[in-house]
Amino acid sequence: MAYSGDTRLFSTLVDIIARLRGPSGCPWDKRQTHLSLRPSLLQECYEVLVAIDQGNTDKLAEELGDLLMQVVLQAQIAADQGEFELADVLQKINTKLVSRHPHVFDEARAADAEQVALNWETLKQQESPGRSAISGLPQIMPALAYAQAMQRRAAMIGFDWNNLDGVLAKLSEELRELSEAEDIGTRTREFGDVLFSLVNAARWLGIEAEDALRSTNKRFHERFRYMEEVCRSRNVDISGLSMEKLDDLWEEAKKKLP
Repeated sequence: MAYSGDTRLFSTLVDIIARLRGPSGCPWDKRQTHLSLRPSLLQECYEVLVAIDQGNTDKLAEELGDLLMQVVLQAQIAADQGEFELADVLQKINTKLVSRHPHVFDEARAADAEQVALNWETLKQQESPGRSAISGLPQIMPALAYAQAMQRRAAMIGFDWNNLDGVLAKLSEELRELSEAEDIGTRTREFGDVLFSLVNAARWLGIEAEDALRSTNKRFHERFRYMEEVCRSRNVDISGLSMEKLDDLWEEAKKKLP
């Protein structure tokens, strides 16, 4: 029997998920747990990012739906196990948004977005006295994004450079220490310090390090595939080309795919 609910309503999604998890529902959905859905949840987050990077709004609408499905499914699993209801999820986020935006829902004032972010962190500290300024960040985050989020929070309490020159000087220092490292353990540590300093420079320049690297990865992938296709079309073995020829091909790819 075809489903007859209004597919534009949030309540319809909730009903569909409940039926999928119900006695006559889908065996796959009924088998899922909070833990089993972790890979799917992470994948859906990345697919949302891809749609944003591509500027594909139709795809973004679809991927946000997939992500929302993950949220509702997690909530339904919790309800089935007597842990919490979807209403509890909504109550928590609605309460948090109101309490963290007193400049909108109360009489507080915020001059700009930076002040809003600082107020947000201050309110979090007040809600959990003794909480570390850098706690609460999920360590499963991609390392670049995690580093930048930690640095941003540390900077909010004043642990930061006075200007970009200091940041770049620190980066130069870390690069020098990497060049002087003599064993794999020291090189690994110093390389990590270089990456951390680069992320700090990105923060000062208003760049999201994770987005920047993802964009560069995409360009490299497209250009390298172009090089491979050119070699195939010319009956050339790419692995047998000299570095000079490969560099020429790379420059050609850069012109075709800026």
